[in-house]
Amino acid sequence: MERDERNKRNRKNAKGVMSITPAMVLFAFFFTIMLIYWRPKGMNEAIPATIGALIVIASGAVNASHLMDISIKVSGAAMTIISTLVMALVLESIGFFHWIASLLAQRSNGSGIRLFWYTNALCFLMTLFFNNDGSIMITTPILLLLLNSFQLKKHQKLPYLISGALIATASSAPIGVSNMVNLISLKIIDMNLYMQTAMMFVPSVLGLLFLLGLLFLVFYHDIPKTLPPMAVPITPLSFFHHPLQNRSAYDEMKVSENKMKMILLFVLTIRLSLFAASYMHIPIEVVALTGSCVLLGWRWYALKMSPYDVLRKAPWHILVFAFGMYVIIYGLNHIGLSHYVTKLSGLHASDMFPSMFVMGSMLSVLSNLFNNHPALMIGTLSLTEMSMDPLIAKAAYASMIIGSDIGSLLLPTGTLATLLWMHILHQHRCPVSWTAYIKITLLVIPPTVVFTLAMLYSWISILFM
Repeated sequence: MERDERNKRNRKNAKGVMSITPAMVLFAFFFTIMLIYWRPKGMNEAIPATIGALIVIASGAVNASHLMDISIKVSGAAMTIISTLVMALVLESIGFFHWIASLLAQRSNGSGIRLFWYTNALCFLMTLFFNNDGSIMITTPILLLLLNSFQLKKHQKLPYLISGALIATASSAPIGVSNMVNLISLKIIDMNLYMQTAMMFVPSVLGLLFLLGLLFLVFYHDIPKTLPPMAVPITPLSFFHHPLQNRSAYDEMKVSENKMKMILLFVLTIRLSLFAASYMHIPIEVVALTGSCVLLGWRWYALKMSPYDVLRKAPWHILVFAFGMYVIIYGLNHIGLSHYVTKLSGLHASDMFPSMFVMGSMLSVLSNLFNNHPALMIGTLSLTEMSMDPLIAKAAYASMIIGSDIGSLLLPTGTLATLLWMHILHQHRCPVSWTAYIKITLLVIPPTVVFTLAMLYSWISILFM
C-alpha cells in the first residue's frame, strides 16, 4: 500500500518535471530571440544565447553527451568563420579597404549608375571572400565613406545602402562557407561543402542577378545619374569600429598596389582551398586557420605589426553565440519541435518539386519570425527525421538555404547581418527606418525567392536527372 502511494507520487512528480521542461525550453527560446532583436544598450548577441542555453541545460532537455555532440558540430564552423574574419582584420590594418574605396570612386568616373553596379559587385565579392556578417562590417562603412564624400542626399544614399546590404547578405547562398549557420547545417545533414556549392552556386548567382535587376528598377529614379565632385577626400577609416592602436603607424604604412593584389590573390587561394579540402575530406577549419596564421605571420614579419591587435578584435563571441543557440535548438528538438515541423510541412513523399518549394517557403517565414540562425537549424534537424530520397533531401536542404539566406531578408530581424547593418548605420547617424526597408523588400524578396527556387529545381534536374 505504502509502495503504491510512493510510486504514484513519483509518477506525479515525473509528469510535473516533464511538463516544466517544455515550458522552460520555450521560454529560453523566446527570451533569447527577444533580447537579440532588442539588444538593450548594444548587448552582444552571445549574452542572451548563453542565458538561454543555461536555462535549457537547467531544464534537463540537454545533457552532457548532447553538449559534447554540439561542441563537435559548432566548433569547426565557428573557427572557420573567425579565421576568415581575422584575415579581413589583417587587410583592414594594412589599408586594403581604404584602397578599395578609392578605386570605386575612381572607376565610377562621375556616374551614379556605374557606382551602383560597382558597389553591389563589391558586396557580392566581399561575402564570397569572407562571409555575410564580415561583408556587412566591411562594405557598409566603405559605402558611407563614399556617399559622404560625394555629399549625396539621404534619398540618394538609400539605393546604395539598401541594395548593398541585401546583396551582401544574400550572397552567402552560393557557397556554404560564407555563413556560419550553413556550415553547421552541413554537418547535420552529412553533406560536404563541395556538393552544396555544386548544387547552389549557379542557381543562387542567377537569383542574385535577378534580385539586383529588381533593385535597380525599383531605385532607378533615386540613383543620381551624375555624381558631384568629391567635396570630402577619402581618409583612412576603421571598418570594424575599433580605432587602430597606433594611428600614426597606419598613416606611415606603405603597402604597394602590387602587394595588395598579391595579398588578395593569397586570400582567394585560401578560399578555393576550402572547397578542395572539403572534396578531399580534410577539415576546412584547418585550411582556414592556416591561412589566417600565414597572413598574420606575414604582417608581423614584413610590417613589424604584432598579431595582438587582430586577435583582440577577432569576434570570439561567435563561438559562444553559435554554441548557445545550438543548445537551445537542441532543447527544442528534444521536446518535439522538429517532429511538429515535419508534420506541418507534410513532406514524406518522393516528389522533389513540392518538397523544395514548401521547405524554401517555410524557412523564409520561420527566418523572418525567429531569425535565420535558429530557423535553419530547426529546419535541418526536421529534415533528418523525414522519410525522403537522399537526393530529394539534399534538394530540400538547398531550398532551405535559399529561404534562410534570401527569404529571410523580408524583415530586418531575419538575419544577424541586417541587424548589424542597421546598428552600423545608426552609429554613423544615417539610420534607415523599418518602413523604408520593408517598402523595398516586399517588392524584391518574394519574387527573388520564387525565381531562385525555380532555378535551383531546373539546375538539379540538369545535374542529377
